Amino acid sequence: MLSLRMKEAALIYLDRSGGLQKFIDDCKYYNDSKQSYAVYRFNILINPSDVVELDAELGNHILHQPLKAAQIFQSVCFTAVKTLSLIGQLQTETQINIVLKLTHLPPLPSYSLDLCEFPLDYTSQRFFMTQGIVIAVTTVTKYTQGARFLCSDEACPLSKGFQYIRVHMPGATESATVRNDFLCNLCSSSLEEDRKFRVLGDKQIVEIIPAKALHAFQGYSNNQPFRFQSLTIFLRVPSGPEISDNFRYLLTLTSSSCWKFAAILANIFASQIVPLGTYNLLKLCLLMSLVQTSDHNKELEDYLDILIITSDTLLVDRLLNFSINLVPRGIRHPVSTEIFPTLSGNKYGTGAVSIQAGSALLAKGGICFIGDMASHKKDKLEQLQSVVESRSITVHIPGKKSGDNTDQQMTFPVQCSFWSFVDMDSSSRRNTQKTNALIGQMDYSLIPVNLVETFGLLINCNESSPCHPFLPTVQHTLKKAIEPEGLLHVASKQFTTNDFEKLLAFAKNLNVELSLEAERMIHGYYLASRRIRTDSIYGSKLSASALKYLVSLSEAHARLNLRKKVLKEDVLIAALLFETSLTLKYGATVFCVAPNAVFPFELYNEEYLEQRDIYLTQCQQQLQQFIVTYGPGTAIFTSDE
Repeated sequence: MLSLRMKEAALIYLDRSGGLQKFIDDCKYYNDSKQSYAVYRFNILINPSDVVELDAELGNHILHQPLKAAQIFQSVCFTAVKTLSLIGQLQTETQINIVLKLTHLPPLPSYSLDLCEFPLDYTSQRFFMTQGIVIAVTTVTKYTQGARFLCSDEACPLSKGFQYIRVHMPGATESATVRNDFLCNLCSSSLEEDRKFRVLGDKQIVEIIPAKALHAFQGYSNNQPFRFQSLTIFLRVPSGPEISDNFRYLLTLTSSSCWKFAAILANIFASQIVPLGTYNLLKLCLLMSLVQTSDHNKELEDYLDILIITSDTLLVDRLLNFSINLVPRGIRHPVSTEIFPTLSGNKYGTGAVSIQAGSALLAKGGICFIGDMASHKKDKLEQLQSVVESRSITVHIPGKKSGDNTDQQMTFPVQCSFWSFVDMDSSSRRNTQKTNALIGQMDYSLIPVNLVETFGLLINCNESSPCHPFLPTVQHTLKKAIEPEGLLHVASKQFTTNDFEKLLAFAKNLNVELSLEAERMIHGYYLASRRIRTDSIYGSKLSASALKYLVSLSEAHARLNLRKKVLKEDVLIAALLFETSLTLKYGATVFCVAPNAVFPFELYNEEYLEQRDIYLTQCQQQLQQFIVTYGPGTAIFTSDE
């Protein structure tokens, strides 16, 4: 009865905390995957305070007997999988591997492991907090997280199926999980591992010493003998970037909606630069571009280039400059230097030609902010257009410069997103306004049309646009001038710049994949848009790269919401942003999107977020109708279908 009561409490906690929905989403990932699994690993976020308040016995198990607590959650999750038919391939409860991730431990002495106190508690298999200084680390090696064994006797019923599953337990060695002397419980034959189902993980060993041990290296002996010994810790899962507790709590609160979390992020982002609720559309696009950056080589279509049309270049410049500092490779291009690689004279006397990298190559995997587009000469803009289209730059080396009679050339991949803006208040611009613009079309006559078309996102930020309320910006600027270091909003204290850095670092490392429904919607919208923006003389205004941008936008919105699967709700935001850009470039079409479609209401409270969700749901229906009407041979299916 006690176990049953704790299972009920565990289910209630998962439901209230949003963990059950996350578990269901993880199950969908496994179920949709083409790969076969012997072990299904689930991370469950646990707030001990909330669990203790709900059920003290379950909370006590989590804090003092976490292995038994994991078995309780394992049983609950297995029942959920079978009841809701979440994973068709799952056969036994032992195939579920539950990892409890605690948000914190009680701030009491018994939960802190002090390496200087004696005797140490060597028997309790529970969570502790400890602090120390790392003095040695090993290289990262592999260990077995889980394995499947089968009876070697083919006549035995246990020679098939998933009855023998070995999962690594905390404190166990590799031989406890995988070795060759396991016997079948039914016929006593030896068990053999089915190696194609082995699940590997990363392992690293670190040695730490308490901070007090540093006195041994500082000569503070006080004429008393002492000794210190390092503590060896096995890191079974390398610690990646983590998001703050405030963001975790916000994610839990907004788990019922696919749009609220990203909307709130955009609303509070960069509150040190602009007031809350202003420039939300631009800030959302900046965040989506930031989560598409990487510290490693990525596919070129993952990048999101942004061109902003604005009448307030100072504020936009500050906002973009603030944003690029949140990623490791955010580069602001200095006007006095070159964006792309150039040749320089030989100053070393070796006869070799020196190739200077330029801002774009330095921003590999990040953002290259090139400032005001109009500040660059025509030839540089043409070069920029070529690079954005091809994502590569070729440097030609004349033979006479390299000391050889043969000309050479070197091609470098350009793996960064480009940010820039156009000043609407330029004097030359005011004198060359178009008079025959289509409905919704912006005038950007100072910039080559072909260059504007290569940028995936074109954003309008001027005093007449929804993303630029004038009065709050003036008030914010005056307050900031009076108190430069002051935090003008509570959100600036709750969600700091460091918190956003951790959030972006976590989100950009998520491996996302398209759901079938999202993939169909992207292709349907692309085909429908290409069809209605095609004429008999110039052909289609949408290039093949438009499809890549739609995929990248959809993935970016999913990452920003910390999801590993792209949903149709992510595709909707991508389509609205992309259609808004197309309207600014070419004018409106039958799929008429309002300039403020992504943020139709100011986000004052929960009520406005709910109204936005209702509005976006209506937009979802309009998008599906648009695809059905104008997308040749395109079918949109619901989740149930």
